Amino acid sequence: MTTVPTPIPSRTQVVLDAIKHGILTGRLTPGQALVETELAAQFGVSKTPVREALKTLAGTGLVVMSQYKGVTVRMVDADMAREVYDVRLLLEPEALRRAVRRGACLDAARDALTRADAATDTAERSLANREFHRALYLPCGNPLLGRMLDGVRDQAALVSAVAWAADPSWEREAAEHREILRLALDGDSEGAASALHAHIASFLQRAFPADTEGAEVARPHPQEGQR
Repeated sequence: MTTVPTPIPSRTQVVLDAIKHGILTGRLTPGQALVETELAAQFGVSKTPVREALKTLAGTGLVVMSQYKGVTVRMVDADMAREVYDVRLLLEPEALRRAVRRGACLDAARDALTRADAATDTAERSLANREFHRALYLPCGNPLLGRMLDGVRDQAALVSAVAWAADPSWEREAAEHREILRLALDGDSEGAASALHAHIASFLQRAFPADTEGAEVARPHPQEGQR
């Protein structure tokens, strides 16, 4: 049998992955300038792949491109965090509910939990955390819903990275992950969706407490109160 060789990542992809890794591990901090010439020298490439990588990262919301300030790592504040997490609260529990109802395979979520437990640094843990959540919503049966949630993955990871730097709370979140997965594997779609909503909302509240009267996040689906 002929083995198909693994494609070698393009220079742009290598640069993109390295910058993203730096942002999500906190090595590149919010507000830090990303200078094309410096990055090109660092990675031993021309400015073209760096420029393309930065454009891609701007599209995912990890960096901001300004005519006057150049490219900087996106700042994370309460408003930004609530915007991103509001989308997750509105869509992610419903996606999980649908995945459980259709009997989707959740082996990938179980594997991601194992990798998170074995992680030796924040980068590995962050990646496993992202893959866990994606493995819950992706098999919802609605590809558009999955793509919409994919669209905020990197920004959600940036919020988590900033929050974890201030208050490492991943042990608590890992326990919540295990409970969400247990409910899902038991076929309890409403319980799993409710637990996921509470998990996302409580993280946001701990990391960015509401400081104005009347501040709100998305409320659970009426059925999410039913266990």
